[in-house]
Amino acid sequence: MNYKKRGIAFLENEWKTYVERFNRFPKDEGLKRVNAHGYAQFRDMLAHILAWWDEGMSIILAIAENREFERKKYDFDVFNADAVAKYKVWDEKEFLNLFETSRLKYVEVLKSIDESIFDNRRVKIWINAVFIHHAREHLVVCDKFLVLDTLENEYPTLIEKFDALEDKNEYLKKEGFERFEDILAHIIRWWDETMKVIENIKNNPTFEVKEPTTEDIDNFNKQAVEQFRSKSGDEVRNIFEQKQTEMIQFVKNLPENLFDNQTVQHWFAADVVEHFDEHNL
Repeated sequence: MNYKKRGIAFLENEWKTYVERFNRFPKDEGLKRVNAHGYAQFRDMLAHILAWWDEGMSIILAIAENREFERKKYDFDVFNADAVAKYKVWDEKEFLNLFETSRLKYVEVLKSIDESIFDNRRVKIWINAVFIHHAREHLVVCDKFLVLDTLENEYPTLIEKFDALEDKNEYLKKEGFERFEDILAHIIRWWDETMKVIENIKNNPTFEVKEPTTEDIDNFNKQAVEQFRSKSGDEVRNIFEQKQTEMIQFVKNLPENLFDNQTVQHWFAADVVEHFDEHNL
């Protein structure tokens, strides 16, 4: 899926339901999740998100209209603080209405821009930053759309990006693995574990999942690498691609209401969405 279609898809799906999904939480749980992102309240995080939409779209439009625009060096702390302060005195209903009208406006703007503009490197960077990656960065409620997008559009880039690296050893050292295929093996095993857990929850909503300790996770990761140690790099890569296809089909077949379960949200967030960014190049 190209960047035009993905940007529109995120605005029409992920961001459309973002507020509503958050509001399903009990107040204390919602606040805890927002605080974990460094914000005092949910609307402060929305103000930050909206400010980056506005910034990104102003640049994308300038490129589309062949206009000059300012190349800025951002102080992210200052930018984000200004965004929060800007809307601090707004009535909450008015602010939420602005967030929604901005979302709808930017859907129509992106639809109106010629396809060729989305080949521009800077346009791709901004689409990814403010609409796609930002959704993963500020993930408070994991839904089917985001899980599928990450599986279908992000994970397939891992192998290509690694193969293009000049200093592969530096990346492997940073990740703590001897070979790239050990990372793929590690991801495969966590996908298997995720499917097992979620299948149990689907069949028995009261199923309780024991939260693994750090030691449990370390042992699991070691076993995952050892399980695939005898396989060649090409074999592991093929298994990874097959498992990715299996995961996509598994997620597609899950009922939407299963994503209301917080344990399901947690496992998909940790082992699909956030796990990609942990190992992204």
